[in-house]
Amino acid sequence: MKLYYSPGACSLADHIALHEAGMSFDRVRVDLKTKLTETGQKFDEINPKSYVPSLEMDDGRVLTENVAILSWVAQKKPSLAPSGDSGALRLLEMLAFISTEIHKQFGRVFKPSSDAEAAAAREKIGQRFDLIASMMKGDYLFGSEASVADAYLFTMLLWAGKVGIDVPERLTAFSERMRARPAVKLALQHEGIE
Repeated sequence: MKLYYSPGACSLADHIALHEAGMSFDRVRVDLKTKLTETGQKFDEINPKSYVPSLEMDDGRVLTENVAILSWVAQKKPSLAPSGDSGALRLLEMLAFISTEIHKQFGRVFKPSSDAEAAAAREKIGQRFDLIASMMKGDYLFGSEASVADAYLFTMLLWAGKVGIDVPERLTAFSERMRARPAVKLALQHEGIE
């Protein structure tokens, strides 16, 4: 299995989740500007969408999009999802929220068409972080155990730190807990972050 990633990109969430699940995988770095892998292969040949993450299975199938990859990891390692009858649905709900309401807004911060657009996106992201902090069920999103959604949220919090978006104290503490996890340390080390 191969994870195609770019250091510090949203693929970091998948990188962390795969380590949390104890899965064996190779990492292939992608230059998002040139659209080439570290081996010189055109990334469009692997993922025509031209962005990370992409997870290539041993049989050659390729899975893309954080929501899909993180859901797949949680299916393979159920302890990385909330338990109970509606656990899988609650996980999907949170992954979709992070993807559409936080992750997507960062595009307007990183490459705004105007200062007003960037300011509106920053405000929206801050509101969404406030909401998530109020919804947390414990040390992590769903309680006392980390899930794949926590890996995604952690990645978004790293981005917030890079661009100076304030986050609630509860999420700062969450980020510190995540940073102390062996899987997170390993992924950050592999990607040369910090």
